[in-house]
Amino acid sequence: MSSKKASAQTKTKSKKPKIKEFRVGDLAVYPAHGVGKIEAIESRVINGEKHDFYMMKVLENNMLIMIPIRNVDSVGLRDIIDKKEIPKVYEVMKAKKETLNDNQTWNRRYREYMDKIKTGSLYDVAEVFRDLSLLKLTKDLSFGERKLYDTAQVLLVKELSTARKTDEETIISEIESFFTPDEAQDSSL
Repeated sequence: MSSKKASAQTKTKSKKPKIKEFRVGDLAVYPAHGVGKIEAIESRVINGEKHDFYMMKVLENNMLIMIPIRNVDSVGLRDIIDKKEIPKVYEVMKAKKETLNDNQTWNRRYREYMDKIKTGSLYDVAEVFRDLSLLKLTKDLSFGERKLYDTAQVLLVKELSTARKTDEETIISEIESFFTPDEAQDSSL
């Protein structure tokens, strides 16, 4: 083996992946909970080991979440979507899913949608909102589906309004307009 290859392999093995860093005051998104503000960075001793945590307050409900800094990537803590990405999120919601599997049992759909929400991807959350909005046009949602619909809407609205620096009512009216009967007729033209 050449010394260049050996040296390159050593570098890749010893190189730690860069963990996303946040500062106090930064806004971030925690999967399934939404937009929050990093209130503090604290150290705690747990089982005799010192660990650093982000103390994040979720904006929607003021819940305080302790996030181990070393686990930021594995829990999916991320920056708020860039304003330039918003049209792509809207396209996900506007895309009429050809085969909405509404003959699937509600609890199976619930599990699939919950898994998507837990990914933390705003695109996945937009898919859940779209699918449930379209389903809602044709039949009553189960209690669990209504809760998921509300959760997806809150996650979407909070992050989109934060990214665009606009009020939530504007975002709500924009995303709901994608699912009005008039819009459905216009998209078929």
